[in-house]
Amino acid sequence: MKTTREEIKHLAQLSNFSVTEEEAEGLTKDIDNILKYISKIEELDTKDVKPTFQCIEMQNVWRPDEILPQDANREELLALTKEEKDNQIKVPKVL
Repeated sequence: MKTTREEIKHLAQLSNFSVTEEEAEGLTKDIDNILKYISKIEELDTKDVKPTFQCIEMQNVWRPDEILPQDANREELLALTKEEKDNQIKVPKVL
């Protein structure tokens, strides 16, 4: 697969980069070399290799959801806040 200057310029435009003609020529060669190197993986025989989803043995640790009784009531908790409005804690706006 041969990369063209037009493809390089298109990729540069999508990436919001400016590329000179000399840089486009160099990138064309570099990308061709990278693709050639990566295509070597196609030579591997992987028909008996099982797909892996993670490299190390891990399992999710599940616990049951429990609602534990609380000693504080709503009024006591709201009294601890700096500011409250409509029976809720008022916090600064975060964008």
